[in-house]
Amino acid sequence: MPVSALPSRTGMGELGAQAYHFIELLQKNGVKIWQILPLNPVGYGNSPYQPYSSCAGDELYISLDALHDEGLLAGAPEAFREKAERVDYEAVRAFKEPYLKEAYAAFVKKGGKEEDGYKSFVSQKWVYDYAVFRALKKKNGGRCWNEWETADRDWPQTRAALPEEIEEEAQYHSFLQYVFYTQWMGVKKAANDAGIRIMGDVPFYVGVDSVDVWGGRDNFLLDTDGRPIFIAGVPPDYFSATGQRWGNPIYDWDYLKKNGYQFWVDRIGYSNKLFDIIRIDHFRAFDTFWKIPASCPTAVEGEWIEAPGYEVIDTLLEKLPGVCLVAEDLGDLRPEVLTLKDHYGLKGMKVLVFSINTDGKYAFDSFPETENLICYTGTHDNSPLMEWYGDLSCAAKRKVRAFLKRNGVKTGNVHDRLLTHALTGRADIAIVPMADILGLGKSGHINTPGTVGSPNWEWRMPDFDGAERMLSRYRRLLAGREAL
Repeated sequence: MPVSALPSRTGMGELGAQAYHFIELLQKNGVKIWQILPLNPVGYGNSPYQPYSSCAGDELYISLDALHDEGLLAGAPEAFREKAERVDYEAVRAFKEPYLKEAYAAFVKKGGKEEDGYKSFVSQKWVYDYAVFRALKKKNGGRCWNEWETADRDWPQTRAALPEEIEEEAQYHSFLQYVFYTQWMGVKKAANDAGIRIMGDVPFYVGVDSVDVWGGRDNFLLDTDGRPIFIAGVPPDYFSATGQRWGNPIYDWDYLKKNGYQFWVDRIGYSNKLFDIIRIDHFRAFDTFWKIPASCPTAVEGEWIEAPGYEVIDTLLEKLPGVCLVAEDLGDLRPEVLTLKDHYGLKGMKVLVFSINTDGKYAFDSFPETENLICYTGTHDNSPLMEWYGDLSCAAKRKVRAFLKRNGVKTGNVHDRLLTHALTGRADIAIVPMADILGLGKSGHINTPGTVGSPNWEWRMPDFDGAERMLSRYRRLLAGREAL
């Protein structure tokens, strides 16, 4: 369940009362893990996988009601798009900004900057660098950093004194990060106290228009102007005939090795503070990654390059003892990817809609479960369960129903039976997207790979009515992995 998709009074899920209510619902119904999408500031196409920073959180998640409760807002915030079923990122951002500015002014007036907690938080190098990045991005009309004025583009190297108005804007963004962090850690504590672990999601790559690349150019294969020479993606596959051209810059693995993979240690280390479990998206790139010349308009042209996955993961486990990693190992993989995953005992993923094969006379499971696995009914990148089923031919639907019956799931409607099959299998963990709990079809689709912009990442649950009803319906399954 993406945080952005939670109900709220302000048109987008946030870290306020409704997040705590969601945790109460999960606890009441026996859920032990809440998996989310990245919380970083969304960039190109509002994608959480093209963020402005690996560490920062998007200020959109800040609860205005919580700021009011702290005395940082004079009046209670108005409701805005409260029942909207899609997130309008720009509209929500414009609505919240005056309130956030007001809260910052009140915080400064109350002497909040002198508090030990605040001073300790903003002393982290990444906080100020990100704050300056956002301030200079605003000054340069929102353009990508490699199109900024030279002095701004090269600030990470010069760290020159900033004009007063830029410094003040940076201080404002430092405040926003402090508020985001404190609100998020409050939500995480409530989840942990309720016996629920948070599974965060860390993209393998970072966005080119990010503080990570602006402030750490040597970590990436860039030209002298800061533009990627090669970019990331995947070749043609199930999702796209021309592949997926993500546009993220490729790592300079030789440089990273010379520096002890510190970029990865810092990145995963900070995520380890925010989450109990870290799912690494596109894990296969630790083994081999698709390297596309930046001049190519699609992902068809490219080559597979080996990555130093063992060295990187060895370093992470040495530097971050106790870190809990999960591998997103979906897609057409070479055997070495699974060997890498299994070498460290990492859990991989199985997606139900991809594993039930209906091509033959009988439907069968093309990816039998093992214990050290997470079974998903679906992810943010594929059709919700009932959309998938609804799009099958009549013959294929009959095969699916027969498959479920052969596997001991004989009662209930197809929605009930599919969820029962996922939640009572051999896998250690089963993850069910909220859209599948609700039984949504196309309306619950979150993202279509290979496409950019609306309606991707906009799905939202306007209230808890359906969730309360359906979570209660599946309580026995969720709590005890029992059949309905």
